[in-house]
Amino acid sequence: MTKSTLKPGKAKGLRQFLDAKQQRAWQEGNATPPDADKRSESLEQRFKYAVRLEKLLRRPQAQEVFEILRIYGEKCIPIPRKTERYYWSLSCLPSTSDKPLARVNASWMELFTLLPDGEDLRARFILHLSDFTADGSPEPGQLDQAFLEQCVVRAEDVSHFLWKDDTFGIKVRGSASIRRFLANPHALRAIRKFNLTHMNRGRNAYQASHCYSLADHMLDG
Repeated sequence: MTKSTLKPGKAKGLRQFLDAKQQRAWQEGNATPPDADKRSESLEQRFKYAVRLEKLLRRPQAQEVFEILRIYGEKCIPIPRKTERYYWSLSCLPSTSDKPLARVNASWMELFTLLPDGEDLRARFILHLSDFTADGSPEPGQLDQAFLEQCVVRAEDVSHFLWKDDTFGIKVRGSASIRRFLANPHALRAIRKFNLTHMNRGRNAYQASHCYSLADHMLDG
């Protein structure tokens, strides 16, 4: 990514590439901003995590991980090739206690995580609580549980946890329900809104853990 592309000293984060009007249009599904034709990458970074992809390939969930990441990259991250690694990143088998298969981050925030659930998957989405409350407030007591259950295949496939302020997590079990959640228009707008919030905060703090080999499946698969 060149200095001219990043436009240092002007806007920060995603605002360097898309103004507020363009971001809003993308969030609402009214426009798809043009992305870079080619991806910029570091060969050293690619080789650093190539072995982790080989380990992931031996997991029974690998192909489903690739497909869900492809959907997420296409629908949930604006101009993903232009902002890869520097404004969002994808970790493969990150070394954390919950033993995820893949995790997407932006700024200092986890956005989306895929974890094993037997031979299937479960997902964790971090989102704004106010996008899922009956009155649009960040009050936990106003959470619209019935709506959450409509976003998945079975009511028992979805649960949540409260975090802080206007941030909470949604857990979805099963690849079919994960796909259903990503296809729900309201849920998709909420994912996009949260991702924009953190991509606008500046450079990604997790760029050193970005796995280009896994991102190949997400962006070029």
